[in-house]
Amino acid sequence: MSHWLQLMADALPTLLWAGLTFTIPLTLISFVLGLALGLLTAVARLFGPTPLALLARFYVWVFRGTPLLVQLFVIFYGLPSIGVLLDAFPAAVIGFTLNIGAYSSEIIRATISSVPKGQWEAAYSTGMSWRQAMMRTILPQAGRVAIPPLSNTFISLVKDTSLAAAITVPELFQAAQRIVATTYEPLILYIEAALIYLAMSSVLSTLQARLEVRFARYGGMLEASR
Repeated sequence: MSHWLQLMADALPTLLWAGLTFTIPLTLISFVLGLALGLLTAVARLFGPTPLALLARFYVWVFRGTPLLVQLFVIFYGLPSIGVLLDAFPAAVIGFTLNIGAYSSEIIRATISSVPKGQWEAAYSTGMSWRQAMMRTILPQAGRVAIPPLSNTFISLVKDTSLAAAITVPELFQAAQRIVATTYEPLILYIEAALIYLAMSSVLSTLQARLEVRFARYGGMLEASR
């Protein structure tokens, strides 16, 4: 037991450093870009011309219907065969962004559609343009509804970044794999990596709960003011 505890203590700085320098940046960059892509895709499907809407639908169909690991392999290992060479980290960012964009677009599309039509009419009656109505009236209401599912997507992304180890990104899980290769102690080290992921997910889940409560109060104040 003391040997395992010492091994965990020795490995902890390396695992935390990999998490801080690769796992967390990969998660944040991919989520922000994926969220922006998801919003554009959702708007294209709801309000865009038919060709653009069909293209957005096809993109969502492909990336929701294929495994994330396969997508990463296609980008990192497949594209070089046609002359497109990418380093591991940018390839991971592209893969996660495209995947998150597809899933978040469905969440955003559903929440925008859930806003009553009367809200559009009320915005137009005050002289707002379509863009103003979307930014000032529709998206704030849709965003409040979208927070729980988007937060769940973000928490899932934190754990999914472990797949980046398969394309040589030196994030938390690959750091654990490298230590295992020299210590031959897979059980305890993989458990330690899992506990770090669990800790990050727990912190994010707590923040999600507080955010939901805050926006629920904000929504109640809006309803009371009408």
